[in-house]
Formats: sequence, structure tokens, C-alpha cells
Amino acid sequence: MVIGASGMYVVAVVLPAVQAEFGVARGVASMPYTLSMIGFGIGGMLMGKLADRFGVMIPLLVGAVCLGLGFILAAMAPNIIVFTLAHGLLIGLCGSSATFSPLIADTSLWFVRRRGIAVAVCASGNYLGGAIWPPIVQHFVETVGWRQTYIGLGIVCFLVMGSLALLMRRRPPIASKAAARGGVDLSSERPFGLPMGKAQLLLCVAGVACCVAMAMPQVHIVAYCGDLGYGAARGAQMLSLMLACGVVSRLISGLICDRIGGLRTLLLGSALQGIALLLFLPFDGLASLYVISALFGLFQGGILPSYAIIVREYFPAREAGGRVGAVIMCTMLGMALGGWMSGQIFDLTGSYHAAFLNGILWNLLNLGIGVFLLRRTLRKHDGGSASLQGASA
Repeated sequence: MVIGASGMYVVAVVLPAVQAEFGVARGVASMPYTLSMIGFGIGGMLMGKLADRFGVMIPLLVGAVCLGLGFILAAMAPNIIVFTLAHGLLIGLCGSSATFSPLIADTSLWFVRRRGIAVAVCASGNYLGGAIWPPIVQHFVETVGWRQTYIGLGIVCFLVMGSLALLMRRRPPIASKAAARGGVDLSSERPFGLPMGKAQLLLCVAGVACCVAMAMPQVHIVAYCGDLGYGAARGAQMLSLMLACGVVSRLISGLICDRIGGLRTLLLGSALQGIALLLFLPFDGLASLYVISALFGLFQGGILPSYAIIVREYFPAREAGGRVGAVIMCTMLGMALGGWMSGQIFDLTGSYHAAFLNGILWNLLNLGIGVFLLRRTLRKHDGGSASLQGASA
């Protein structure tokens, strides 16, 4: 997960050097990141389906090859078009995507009673990669240049990720007998008492909604601090604090998830994320923003992994990779939509106040879907209990 995260975080580090070398505008130089995120989302679903059929080793090997080739091709790019395509197709679609949804889904299949914390530890690798890779890449960009750095990064990713993939050739034991010995497993052909497609659609919409809300602080906190007069450096520190607290949040949420299940953990995280967004409205002092940024990281970090637990608990295990990948793809689209939408609202109103309100409304949509699914689950459970009591009588 940490190795694969390099494809998500290093392009932002080399952006100034790439822009200067190719002589393009900042918006054009940002396209490699945009396309890599779109590719990451779509590729997660495709790689998840591949993992469902052949096991997680195959998509990891594909990801290792494509990530290595993508970085090397980008390093040799004669223009910004080739550089962008290398990020979108090789690094995003076929590279980094193999190390998120497939790994989370596969991890959920190996554990029962400690499934939540296992998935949380795995998912934390993504945020950890965000903390590790930028300073390493920045050091080598300053000493040997971005092209040589990309070549070295491609070789390292191919060798390390490919070697680790070979250790994961065993398929997970997904027999229902394992779940019967402990843990939560409510999987069926009618999750939440709904048709499979409708249940999947609701989770996907919930994924978009929570991440539109999540994107507002994560994408715009640096610009927000600049507008308030605190400077971009302060905003970068708040973003770093937010991501660091996100790692802690994922681990804590994993422990909570093992006790109350994925759906209730999603509801808890969504409610707390909404509270944090509300706090941004009345408080804009420097110290307050540091505290709220930390709280936002602590509240939102566990939301995304909870979707993997929900899929594992309510959907057939044989489809975990593809279904988790579909939901993760929607969360990535939500992040992209939320970042763009917040910027557009700022352009229209000249303030981030309305953008925070927009995020709160999307968060309420996520919360509403979670409550609806929980009520259906409780109703189904009560109905089943009543049937059992009637049969006993």
C-alpha cells in the first residue's frame, strides 16, 4: 500500500519542475494528477474484479510492472502529453490502483473477529505513503533532478512491489464456517433486504457524498489559510496534521468497527465529520484552525475503510474485490467533484463559507443513506427474530 501510494503523491512534488521544463501553464501541469486520480478510481474496480477471479497476487504483479514502466516512461517524456498519459494510464489506471481496493478487499477476506483493525492497518498504508514519499522525492529532485528521480522510483517500485506480490499467492479462506465461529457476517444475495444492484448503488452514492464533503478541507485548506492572511505554509502544516490524524483515525475506527460493525462505524464517522465541517464556519482563528484540522482528520479517516467492511459483511465474499473497487472509485470521483465544486463556489461567492455549507449538505446525504440502510438492517433482524420465535412456539 505504501509503495503504491507513490503514484498518488509524488506528482505534486515534481509539478513545479515539470511545469518549468515543458513551459506550460499551471492548470496544464496539474492534469497528470487529475488523470492519475481518475485512473486510480476506475482501475480499482477493474483490479478488484481481477483479484476476485485470480487472487490478489496477479493485480499486484500487473501494478508493479505498470508502476515501474509508468515512472520510467514519464521520466523519458519529451512533452507534457506523454507525461500526462504515463500518469493516467500506467501509474494511475494500472499501477497504484492495484494496491488499494484489491488489498483492502483481500485483507477483509483473511480476518473475521479482527477484520476491522486488519483493514484499517492496511488502509493506513496509503496515508503513510503520503507522509513518506514527498520528502524523499523532493530531496532527490533537488540533488539529481526529477527525471533521474522518476527512473529510480520506477525501479524501486517494480522490485519491491513485485517481490512482495509473490508472497501473496495464496487465496484467502472465505468459507462460511470460518465466519460462524465468530465475528459479523451478514452477507446474502439481498444485502439490507434490497436487490444487489440497488444496495451497491446506494453505497456508491454514499461514497460520492462523503468524499465531496471530505474534499473541501483537504483540497482547499491551504488556499483558505492564504485568503485569511495566515500564508500557504500554515495551510500546508494543517493539511499534514490532518493526514497524520487520519492514520490514527483509521486505526481507532478499525477497533470500533470490530465492536459495532462497518455500517455503524460509517454512521459515526459521517456524523463526526459533519460536526467538524460545522466548526469551520464560526471559527477561523489560527489556533482554532489547527485544532479543527486535527479533529477533522481524526473524524474522517475511518470512513473510507468502513465501506470495505460493509461490503464484506453484507455482500457475497466472492465479489468483494469488484464491489469494494466500485465504491472506492465513487469515493475518488467524490474527492474530484468536491475539490472542483468548492473552487467553483468560491469563484461565484468570493468566500469559502458557502463551500463549507455545500460540504455539510453532501455529508447529510451520506448520513441519510447510512441511517436508511441501518433501519432496513434492524427491521430485517427484528423480522427474522419474530419468525424464529413463532417457529419455536
